[in-house]
Amino acid sequence: MLEVPSKHAGLEVIAAAALPILVVVLTLSGVAKLAMLAGRRQDASGVSPGSLSRLGPAALVPERFATVMTVLCATAEFGFAAGLVLVDHPVGRWPSVAFFAVATYVLLDLRRRRPDVGCGCFGEVSSAPVGLRSIGRTVIFTAMAIAVAVENVTWAGTMHAFSPASSPSAVFWLGGLVVLLLALSPEIDAAVARLRHRLPCEQRPQPAARALARLKSSTAWRAYVGMLEADEPTDTWRELCWRFFVFPAGDGTDVVFAVQLSGRRPAVRSAVVSDGEPPLPSLRESMPVSA
Repeated sequence: MLEVPSKHAGLEVIAAAALPILVVVLTLSGVAKLAMLAGRRQDASGVSPGSLSRLGPAALVPERFATVMTVLCATAEFGFAAGLVLVDHPVGRWPSVAFFAVATYVLLDLRRRRPDVGCGCFGEVSSAPVGLRSIGRTVIFTAMAIAVAVENVTWAGTMHAFSPASSPSAVFWLGGLVVLLLALSPEIDAAVARLRHRLPCEQRPQPAARALARLKSSTAWRAYVGMLEADEPTDTWRELCWRFFVFPAGDGTDVVFAVQLSGRRPAVRSAVVSDGEPPLPSLRESMPVSA
């Protein structure tokens, strides 16, 4: 329960509205960083050298430590979010204050020393160069964390503040803080730009591992998996909006699967190809061309 003197009621309500925002932001930030690392491992061939070191605090350490730094940041964010929810003591509040204060300093340092790198706050989505909006957002986060720590707002107290019997001021502050943070988020601009200028399917990058996972969950895979001699393809290539996989099936035959790379439920096609089939007729060395 939120039990504070009435003169602190305003700050109490702000802190109650800030706590769930901080928990959600810390959790999403950690998940985005780990998802970025997982995606890069699946499609390492498409990653340019040093690209990870152009995001966030990883840009301030040698390249060989960039992955470790990213994992440490994500782990710390999960820990701070858990402390805000599970620890009913100021010791669970002040570490998040220190984290956001340090993050503010790091962004200021990045803007001064590496104006070409992004903050990496939410993984690759935050690849735009650090600007005043990103710094201002982190300052707001720091102020919100201070309010939560000073008032020692607990998760149970926050739920009570948003109960139907409570004042609607907490909902007002929650909505206001969310709108303010969205206005200070350059990631929103990037998302809108991607929706307006989305690449066609033929040019859109697509990791082969994702198409392979879609294949192995399809009906076509279950129909042929019993005759396959290997779980991994012997060959794979991409043609426009299709990814092809070749699996050996024994007796000189192969099963070729084609996975569509667009749509919410991509189509999967299959065909059995035998080495004994006659080759396609070749074209003549020269063909007449009319004027």
